[in-house]
Amino acid sequence: MVDHARARRLSERIRVLAAEALERVVKDPDLGFVTITDCQVTPDLASSKIFYTVFGDTEQKQLSAEILEKYRGRIRKDIGNRLGIKVTPTVEFVTDEIPETAAQLNQLLAEAKKRDSELAQNASSAKPAGEEDPYKHKEV
Repeated sequence: MVDHARARRLSERIRVLAAEALERVVKDPDLGFVTITDCQVTPDLASSKIFYTVFGDTEQKQLSAEILEKYRGRIRKDIGNRLGIKVTPTVEFVTDEIPETAAQLNQLLAEAKKRDSELAQNASSAKPAGEEDPYKHKEV
């Protein structure tokens, strides 16, 4: 039987332990400013995906991804030692794309708001083309 609540609790604990393991286990000075944003554990508790973001340019993100992949086994071992369960889930690091997507959406919303204000300004000073009453009326 699958216990989704346990998987959720375990994912929160793994997220915290992974962040602590980055400070303790990874001694590479080239690792960028990495933030663990989320963790998802499968319902059978066999594997986990750890989502992270890196502050910096594309080169820094690529270098940090390589370093995380290099130290993945050591990070899993550290998480397993501190987790206290029978089988430690496998660890997969995944780049979190949500911050970049949110920034793009904010930019698009700001542009739409600017266009709406321009349209409202143009509409307030607009005058109808032609006569005031463009409809034909029957003369009595």
